[in-house]
Amino acid sequence: MQSEKLPEVQEGAPAKPIPSTVRVLEAVRELRAKNQIATRETVAELTGLKLSIVDDRLSALVGDVKLKRLLRGIYELVEEYPATRNISKTILDSGYIMIEIAGRDGSPDVVLHLTPSEDRALSMLSVGAAGQAILINSTNEHLYLATQLAARVERLERENKAYRALRPDGNQQALDLA
Repeated sequence: MQSEKLPEVQEGAPAKPIPSTVRVLEAVRELRAKNQIATRETVAELTGLKLSIVDDRLSALVGDVKLKRLLRGIYELVEEYPATRNISKTILDSGYIMIEIAGRDGSPDVVLHLTPSEDRALSMLSVGAAGQAILINSTNEHLYLATQLAARVERLERENKAYRALRPDGNQQALDLA
């Protein structure tokens, strides 16, 4: 995927207008660089474009997979990375660990020879990323379970209220024993 860039202006040449799609994408990039949320309103304010044009361009950029819609009216850049390179890790007879990362053309680009303690240190750093992924997944599962539990409690409270309404004397104990 290529990143759209602003057109270059040559000296003495009349400036060409910047396409609205590029203006909208650059505004989202600028907001992200400032750790701000890209809403349709903030993009319109930054670009000076009408909301209808911004909405149309945001939709087009979502369709082109350059942006993703997080919530209604809130957008985020889609990360663009080059193709993943081949990576190998070999434990050598000497006890050293060799990590090879292939270049874009397939030839070895980076070769690391690590001592066992260096390999363990690198592994601990990698575990941090894995731990973060596990934590995110666990948090999502807990939120799902908490949502289900809250819905069940709400349903039971409604049922309990309905049962109480059936008892004119409000005698809960008689209801519990029945």
